[in-house]
Amino acid sequence: MAATMSNVEEIRNRVILGEFGVKNVHTTDFPGNYPGFDDSWDMKRFQKNFRIDVVHLDESSIEFDMVGIDAAIANAFRRILLAEVPTMAIEKVFIYNNTSIVQDEVLAHRLGLIPIKADPRLFEFKNAGEESSEEESSEIDTIQLQLKIKCSRNPRASKDSSDPRELYLNHMVYSKDIQWTPLGNQADVFADFCIRPVHNDILIAQLRPGQELDIVMHCVKGIAKDHAKFSPVATASYRLLPEITLLEPVEGEKAERLKRCFSRGVIDLEDVRGTKVAKVVNSRLDTCSREVLRHADLKNVVKLGRVRDHFIFTVESTGILPPDVLVAEAIQVLMAKCQTLLREMNSTDLE
Repeated sequence: MAATMSNVEEIRNRVILGEFGVKNVHTTDFPGNYPGFDDSWDMKRFQKNFRIDVVHLDESSIEFDMVGIDAAIANAFRRILLAEVPTMAIEKVFIYNNTSIVQDEVLAHRLGLIPIKADPRLFEFKNAGEESSEEESSEIDTIQLQLKIKCSRNPRASKDSSDPRELYLNHMVYSKDIQWTPLGNQADVFADFCIRPVHNDILIAQLRPGQELDIVMHCVKGIAKDHAKFSPVATASYRLLPEITLLEPVEGEKAERLKRCFSRGVIDLEDVRGTKVAKVVNSRLDTCSREVLRHADLKNVVKLGRVRDHFIFTVESTGILPPDVLVAEAIQVLMAKCQTLLREMNSTDLE
């Protein structure tokens, strides 16, 4: 009975990686599915088991563990990060002069994909139901940027030089050449915020003497579900926490081969009375290669698994918002969705 309960517990809580397939991939922890286990929803039990552990955080990325949730919730959170956290991006491009070799449409598309350093929480969504024009833009929903640059010959260039960087001035147009032109009272309201492109070295176009660009751009608030340029993340992904179990002692040459089957840092060798013995040091570093299953004498001494309710999230920001702020904003969006669902359910019940 104890062995049976142990097997059921493994099916409920672990995904097992086998030589020819993956077991226990489906969520089955609903009430009555397993005799002896109470899988009914309990808020107190969920609050006790759920936690978020930040493993790494810097200016551009965050890695954290989300423990105690179902894969459906984890995936909803990932999709919100990808497509439903608002940002500011270039929506309208007014080209007054473009004598470069880059076509207007290509140039406008290229400008639209440049991430803009502006806090979207300080702006309102622009009314999508109306045909927007330059005159309808206001300081509460639009950021105006300008790109005005002209290429000319460098009078100080050496006659024998063939390097364009020495021969010409302003021949390389970068994102740093885009300037913010405040609308209304934006200069006072955003005095402490430096609205600009996130990166200064994004190449926009190459010019030659006599060619110029004169462009005005309007940034508006939007979500990536409407266009990818509004996505606040470069990547947002998760994986289950690896679990590696040695079923029997592995020594000597076998231990060395076992160590080489995994990523660096997963398996280590310790000296036990002059013999090298393998031990699992940090299974979190495993990349799920399953290389060990290719060795006939090793595949039966190790068990590869994943903890079903332990998700390792990696979020890389585009630089518009810090990664920890993105996570907080995604949680707010998810909460708003839940509140909307509850309101709809309550209104249906009343009817």
